[in-house]
Amino acid sequence: MAITEKITATNAPLSQEPDGLPTPQRYWAALTLLLTIAMGVVDSSITNIALPTISRSLNVPPASIVWVINAYTIAIIALLLPFSALAEQIGMRRLLRIGLVIFMLGAVGSMFANSLTHLLITRIIQGIGCSACMALFGGLVRHIYPRHALATGISLNAMVVGASALISPSLGAFIIEIASWHWIYGFSIPLSIIALVFTIYIPRIHRIKKPFDYSSAILNALALGCFVAALDIAFYKPSIALLFVFISILSGYLLYQRCIRQTAPLVPLDLLKIIAFRDAVIVSSLSFAAASLTMISAPFYFQTALHMSTKTVGLLFSAWPVASLLIAPIAAHLSNKYPTSVLAGTGSVIISISLLSLLLLPKDAPTLYFGLCLFFAGLGFGFFQTPNNKAILLSAPSHRASATGGMQSTARLFGQCIGAALVGLSFSMSAEHGHYYGLILGFIMITIASAVNLSRYIRKTDIAVY
Repeated sequence: MAITEKITATNAPLSQEPDGLPTPQRYWAALTLLLTIAMGVVDSSITNIALPTISRSLNVPPASIVWVINAYTIAIIALLLPFSALAEQIGMRRLLRIGLVIFMLGAVGSMFANSLTHLLITRIIQGIGCSACMALFGGLVRHIYPRHALATGISLNAMVVGASALISPSLGAFIIEIASWHWIYGFSIPLSIIALVFTIYIPRIHRIKKPFDYSSAILNALALGCFVAALDIAFYKPSIALLFVFISILSGYLLYQRCIRQTAPLVPLDLLKIIAFRDAVIVSSLSFAAASLTMISAPFYFQTALHMSTKTVGLLFSAWPVASLLIAPIAAHLSNKYPTSVLAGTGSVIISISLLSLLLLPKDAPTLYFGLCLFFAGLGFGFFQTPNNKAILLSAPSHRASATGGMQSTARLFGQCIGAALVGLSFSMSAEHGHYYGLILGFIMITIASAVNLSRYIRKTDIAVY
């Protein structure tokens, strides 16, 4: 039987909630959110393009330098859901301020890193601050914009992500050309300061008075962190990797047992009972894993195998965010008319074809062809993001906005973590061909996402938000 899930406001408390912020507060709050998003995107994108340079500067192999990404993303994903729960207790405004301050401290530390250990520590600090901010993104969108403008808000976020990712590779390449790589971490500091000033416009939400679940927070961090770490060291330290897998499974089981006995658990596993929500979360994780595999592997492929300059690689990678930026408003408009499975499925198929083309291109092909592959991959990614994120945010009750936003960010970061860990595993298998294996894995991930989208369409589990 075909199942179509619809969102209905059935109880009094939900119907009394304001439908977004009044203007002009809505505009200033949206600006604060967009600045914070830009800060995080610039920081991570610049690091991706600088990895080969950092690897040479610190004299560490590619399989080890990937931990600059892994340490950052593991810190984020391990704390996203705990921070989402904390936001419901101390408020979004206060948590955003805390996150911005911690992030800036980590950025300053990264600017002075002179060893891999030093850089990993400061990147973890940055990851903690970024996690506190990212845990709020979905919930802030839900509280800032009225329901009829939600797709517009998501589209604006996607456009800022695209614009920030657009300038980041070229900016990173430019900084590395004229100065030390340490300076790439200084660019996000002014954005953080401006966002910190504008936090006065962030909405105040009703706080939930309940004890913070420290046990669930620790179990969540162990389950996710150990799983990603196990993937990264599986090839050259299999015994330790197996231990990490055991800890991850045990922690996950204990966490599940705690959550099923709670009404509003720290890790909102109860939301996964909603079919539309669960499908959207799965597709999001797979798609971001594919994007992460591509974004980390391709710079090594272009610079080491194809002998392209850092400046050329930076320009090539600008193609992806340009395409995402162009398609975002179109995807937002179409998300009000067509099912998520159709739009997200079309986007994932376009990415699959683009990555396959990138893999099949001969090494002596014109540079433009490689740029076109990345452009169409970005086009598909932008086409997928807005409708899928809209499905995540609207398929759960509005009073669980913080938890929904936390799950949205966790799905994205979990995919990115898995992608980064698989790149490390690929380089551990072969230092010479690791970048190629990473691109193959990216193609496999997005192909699986396409299959899930097809399943969504066949089962008619799309949420009726169009």
